[in-house]
Amino acid sequence: MDSSCLRIGHGGASALAPANTLASFDAALEVGVDMVEFDVREYRGDLVLAHTIFHSRRGGNPRLREALAYLSQPRFDGIEVNVDVKCGGCEPRLLEELSRAGLIERTIVSSQIPLVLDRLRELDPRLRLGISVGGRVARMSHRWRDWRAVALGGLAGRRWDVLMAQYRLIDGSLLEQVAERSGRLFAWTVNERLAIQRLTGLGVHGITTADPRLFV
Repeated sequence: MDSSCLRIGHGGASALAPANTLASFDAALEVGVDMVEFDVREYRGDLVLAHTIFHSRRGGNPRLREALAYLSQPRFDGIEVNVDVKCGGCEPRLLEELSRAGLIERTIVSSQIPLVLDRLRELDPRLRLGISVGGRVARMSHRWRDWRAVALGGLAGRRWDVLMAQYRLIDGSLLEQVAERSGRLFAWTVNERLAIQRLTGLGVHGITTADPRLFV
């Protein structure tokens, strides 16, 4: 595995433990990752770890404060954090919690909602931001038309720092265009060893997988 390509655990290590749980963070740490990714939503006034609205309603979800405190333990030193924000309106509280945990410098906040990233940039210009671009259905739901132009324009204008793309969207041309704009390109979510090898050979800067053992 190219040391310049970050090994990112999806939901922690969601192939080994339930996604977006403290147990999944432990699993990711045990098998070896450079970054832990998890999803955040608002539910009944709290920020909780959940991928969908349905997941947020099932109960038992870790609160964001609890998760960040867990990841700020010394044993997670050196592990970066990717918070994927699934809803708007929570930006000030998210920043407050990251600051409380002392994790702002170790964190990339990503979202498929550009307005979320714009609000975060205004609130704290130090924060690293990533625009997330999904498959066709996801792009349609977010009214992405020429997604490349928007994503690359945002990198050029420092609206965000990282393009996090569904891995089937990535090719050599996209990587070159991202690099020309001094950005970084992360691929998600890659759960096949051959695809990981292809993307690593291409030179992407990070790969998210549910099973970090595939990096070995």
